[in-house]
Formats: sequence, C-alpha cells, structure tokens
Amino acid sequence: MTSYGAKELAESSRTVRKNTIQIAEDIPEDKYGFSAAPDTRTVAQLLAHIAFGNGFQRQIHAVERRTTLDGIDFPGMLQKLWAEEKKSRNKAEIIKVLHSTGEDWAAWLDSLSNEFLAERVQMPHGSTATKSRLEMLLSVKEHEMHHRAQLMLIERMIGIVPHLTREMQARMAPAAKA
Repeated sequence: MTSYGAKELAESSRTVRKNTIQIAEDIPEDKYGFSAAPDTRTVAQLLAHIAFGNGFQRQIHAVERRTTLDGIDFPGMLQKLWAEEKKSRNKAEIIKVLHSTGEDWAAWLDSLSNEFLAERVQMPHGSTATKSRLEMLLSVKEHEMHHRAQLMLIERMIGIVPHLTREMQARMAPAAKA
C-alpha cells in the first residue's frame, strides 16, 4: 500500500504552484486586466485569488487547529481574504506573492505528521459528516488547479500556447518525425 502524506502533499503543492507561476510569467503584463467574460475575474485577480487561496485552510488547521467548523465566522474570514486579494499589484508583485505564499504553504505542509493529517474535522451546522485534515488540505491544491485551468484557457484566448502543452509538443516532436 502506498501512503500519501505530508511530504507528498508538500511536493505536489510546490509543483502545482511552480506551474501557476510559469503561467503568470508567460502572460504579458498588459494582459493582466483581461477577463474571459463579463463579471469574471481578470488574470491579475485570478492570480491574486490563487496566491491567497490557502488562507482559509491555514486559519482552520494551522492557526486555530479547529476540530469543528461549528461557530466559525465564514463571512468574516472570507472578507479578510478577499480584501487581501483585491489589493492592487503589478505583475512582478503578484509573482512575488505567488512565490512566497506557495513556499510558506508547502513548508508548513512538509512539517505535518501523518497523525495530524488523519485527524477528523466536524463539518458545520449540525452535520454528522467529518473530513480528514488531509482531504481538507488537498482542497487547496484542487482549488488552485481549477483556477489554473481557467488561466490556461485565457492563455489560448490571448494567443499563448500553455507551457505544459509546449513541453508535451516538444517531447512528442521526435516521435512525429520518425
């Protein structure tokens, strides 16, 4: 049996963030104001949202080390996160924040024990459901990948072939020539 623990979670989070940063670097700064449709986030807003996307789980698991979500101030926590992500930043500042928040998060994940990851957290509002901390912490990576997919589609819309596609095409080119 294979175990997926803190080391694997930290490493996969670093890989996901590395790929997000590559997209942030590939998109020209003059396209950071682009949004794919009305009432959707711009490139800059998506990247800032990703950069601070671990804040909710960090508060629950690292700061408060909650065992239940009952009594949590969801609106208050979200307002703080949204205020941080709405601050005006240029491309270089956004990339710097992506680096720092990504590495801070991965370093914290790397420090966790399997026992901590196995702990159960009670879901809110009288629910009998619980989730492991591992499942909840994995959601940060899933959330980033969800928004990164949006960014990759935006890259296509503005004429950029995403870096992972370029890398795959480069690997496949020798086989295509044979």
